[in-house]
Amino acid sequence: MGIITKLEASSSEDRINIYIDEKFSMSVKDEIVYSLYIRKGQSIDEDRLKEIVEEENYMKAKSKALHILKFSSKSEKEIIDRLKKNEFEDKTIGRVLEFLKKYDFINDNRLAKNIIKSKVNSKKLGKNRVKRDLYKKGVSDKIIEEEMDETLDEEIEFENALELAYRKKSNLKDTDKRKLYEKIGRFLVYRGYDFEIVKRVLNKVLKNEEY
Repeated sequence: MGIITKLEASSSEDRINIYIDEKFSMSVKDEIVYSLYIRKGQSIDEDRLKEIVEEENYMKAKSKALHILKFSSKSEKEIIDRLKKNEFEDKTIGRVLEFLKKYDFINDNRLAKNIIKSKVNSKKLGKNRVKRDLYKKGVSDKIIEEEMDETLDEEIEFENALELAYRKKSNLKDTDKRKLYEKIGRFLVYRGYDFEIVKRVLNKVLKNEEY
């Protein structure tokens, strides 16, 4: 047990130095001093010190997360990984996630929807490639399936694949239909298109079937 004998402004902006029994103990955000009602003359024990340290770590973690999100949208998993890399405890990370969700700084459904639209419409990737990219970002299977069902238009995906196939065909010198079939097919699979779309596209491009 000790007594808070002094509170003074730190040389660092927005921070307060706390002295216990006339000795410097720690420097914390001024917001913590106000929110936890820390006052000169108060008795302070280990539990109270632990509470202050936890609040300080929470403020640091929250600030770190907001800084990360300032540059680009992130998934919940990406935020967790970045904060763990900075050695924040699970309890602290959990509090930060609650804050970020409450104020809509992170939303995996919205993130997945935007990525699907961007990668399908702008980059003309197929759904398998888009799914892989979402998995890499740590978006859950459930959210990926939800947003794929709601956002992805199979006919637009087909038209995109068709455009890519015609473009690929024009750049190939082969005239052998089998070689064209294999090369264009591999190209579309690499771009993330599934077997059914690839088959439809190849039939159209190589004129095996009328649409």
